[in-house]
Amino acid sequence: MVLSKEAGKKVREYTIPLYRVYWGRRSNRAKRAVRLVRKFVARHLKAEKVVIGNDVNEYIWSRSIEKPPRRIRVKIEFDEKEKIARVMLAEGAKSVKEEKS
Repeated sequence: MVLSKEAGKKVREYTIPLYRVYWGRRSNRAKRAVRLVRKFVARHLKAEKVVIGNDVNEYIWSRSIEKPPRRIRVKIEFDEKEKIARVMLAEGAKSVKEEKS
């Protein structure tokens, strides 16, 4: 879903399913979830470089390495000229700080 399109930039929201990381070993699921987010964004936006925001990384790692979330809602800003995608946590998704308080 395209939220806005400025000159050479797209902003989209996606729900990325992470259930596939649960198929393998428990000991590196969060690492694989981060790799899966990169792969998903590169595939859907044809991005050459994917920059994952700190809030997305903290959300994936919030429940330790063995239990990442099953899905994550993200907002992606894509610069068409430089082919760089920046991944951030979507507005509706809970951040780690909100969950703890």
